[in-house]
Amino acid sequence: MNLGSLITGSLNDTLAVSLPLFRTELCLAATIVLVLLCRMLPVLRRLDSGLVALGGVCFALWYAWNDLRGIPVAGLPYAGADAAGLVRQELFGGLLVFDSLTAYIRFLLMGFLALYIPFTKASGIPDHEDGADFYTLVLGATLGMCLMASANHLLMVFMAVEMASVPSYALAGLLKGRKASSEAALKYAVYGAGAAGIMLYGISLLGGLLGTCHLPSMAAELARVVDAGTANGSVMVLALGGLMVAVGLAFKLSAVPFHFWCPDVFEGAAAEIGGFLSVASKTAAVALLLRICFGLGVSPTGIGGAAATLAEPGLAGLASTRHFMVYVVGLMAAVTCTLGNLAAYGQTNMKRLLAYSTIAHAGYIMMAVAAAVALAGVNVAASREAVSAVAFYLGTYLFMNLGAFAIVALLRNRLRSEEIDSYAGLVRSSPGIVITTAVVLVSLIGLPPLAGFVAKFLVFSSLVQAISLHAERPLMLVLLVVGGLNTVLSLFYYLRVLKVMTFDPPPADRVGGEFSLVSLPGAVVTALVVPVVVLGVFWAGLYACAQLAGAFAS
Repeated sequence: MNLGSLITGSLNDTLAVSLPLFRTELCLAATIVLVLLCRMLPVLRRLDSGLVALGGVCFALWYAWNDLRGIPVAGLPYAGADAAGLVRQELFGGLLVFDSLTAYIRFLLMGFLALYIPFTKASGIPDHEDGADFYTLVLGATLGMCLMASANHLLMVFMAVEMASVPSYALAGLLKGRKASSEAALKYAVYGAGAAGIMLYGISLLGGLLGTCHLPSMAAELARVVDAGTANGSVMVLALGGLMVAVGLAFKLSAVPFHFWCPDVFEGAAAEIGGFLSVASKTAAVALLLRICFGLGVSPTGIGGAAATLAEPGLAGLASTRHFMVYVVGLMAAVTCTLGNLAAYGQTNMKRLLAYSTIAHAGYIMMAVAAAVALAGVNVAASREAVSAVAFYLGTYLFMNLGAFAIVALLRNRLRSEEIDSYAGLVRSSPGIVITTAVVLVSLIGLPPLAGFVAKFLVFSSLVQAISLHAERPLMLVLLVVGGLNTVLSLFYYLRVLKVMTFDPPPADRVGGEFSLVSLPGAVVTALVVPVVVLGVFWAGLYACAQLAGAFAS
């Protein structure tokens, strides 16, 4: 093939295949440019950068919804359809991939931004002067998170993680002139740089040994290397490289033992930033974890193509790889969940409590990821259901955690404090905000009839299914017991907040008046809390969307 043919083929692939399926990210990129122009050009400085950002996000959300529904692009040469009618199509020469998981995570992230921007406008952070900078960083980080969800190459994995992380470091230090905020940004950047360096070294080990960084090609080569045996030490190097890559993923998930940054950053940064990191960053990190686990642990023909058969060459090698990944993810999930709940019990600051709650919920989600990977080698349909459980959990987690941080931020504006003790006796002056807080916290526990109960039920169901199908049965049994015990443990610290709000007498030196839900901040809280109630009863629609995401494991 000559140079002209190569260039022509690349242009055709980019223009006819890749760009039509990259519209959501292109909308975000165009919105970033517009917001920056609002900052740079004097004639545009009168425009509200938040409204400009919200308009661009609405366009991106519309494209994401069309992709999720599987509406085909005219003239697009599809590579093949999965069980949900969506397609798996590699983009930009295999660096990215479009499939049902990509479409679902994009939709969640765009939906999150559509709720997050009005929340920040109601809370007053950022102010008009810093608005353009703030929304540029938020949109840039979200763009990186979209790339994390669709990464199909280890170099793109690293670039996407860094693209999502670097703006987040700046966001953590948004509160200029406050020592706690600057300290949070510095700690976040130092931990992030260390995790990125370790992850990059792991990628170099894997890519150097396997001769490729393209995930489907790596899976085929990985099966051959593992089947060849351990005589030349290759398996040990692969295991070491895999653990180093896991460091970067664990950092983004705030999983133990790479969680130390999370409580300090959440406490030092504004509550609005904590909500962004807790929901959007977690969603993208879980999607990337699924992408890497299935990309390296399942036969290339088993994702988006013909199902793998037991006689397929290299199946034994991939089974060993899956076994390794399941135990790494599963054990990390159990420790993460337990430490998060235990550490949350003694917290006096609401943001630190929610930080440890975020760590605990990462553990619950990772349990379902471990079950999905374990089931991939036993029953494809059951594995698909486990991925659907993860996707549903992420959808409900968006409303629960963003609602929790919204309540903290808006109460901060009224009470001038984020300490739990400052909430004492709120039920007497502001019963509405106490009720909404109760709904969110009870849902985070996982009690019926709220959305958190359905999410946890589906996660535990995936573990039960793995046990019944003898997919890594001892580990799945341990995870089920640990998950159940931690759910009981979480009752104490969540309900302690409600006890302070309802039974403790209000402090004599309280600053600020009552918080009414009949206001703009109250409307924002209500808009976030109502879905938590509705999805606890009418959850079939969200679960149908989650099943689309699960189809990527077919």
